[in-house]
Amino acid sequence: MKKAAMLMGALASVALFAPAAFAQEAGAVSGKGTLAIAAAFGMALAAFGGALGQSRVAASACEGMARNPGASAAIRTAMILGLVFIETLALFTLAIIFAKV
Repeated sequence: MKKAAMLMGALASVALFAPAAFAQEAGAVSGKGTLAIAAAFGMALAAFGGALGQSRVAASACEGMARNPGASAAIRTAMILGLVFIETLALFTLAIIFAKV
């Protein structure tokens, strides 16, 4: 629970101080640097979420195979399909970041 509170606090502080980066005059701060930092944070969040989702999928699949070894083929197929969808979302995030930066 403490980790979730720390994560939410960090996200809230980033969201709170992000407008200050755009409060400067147009020529004072390069928009590319700020955009690159935002892209890095976005990819970090996408990687974190994808890794968390993949770990939960794998753990649940292993538990299901341990409980019912006869259904391991169906569970493995569903697990691989779920992992593909999760990884695709992270790759889409990476593609959007490269398109914007």
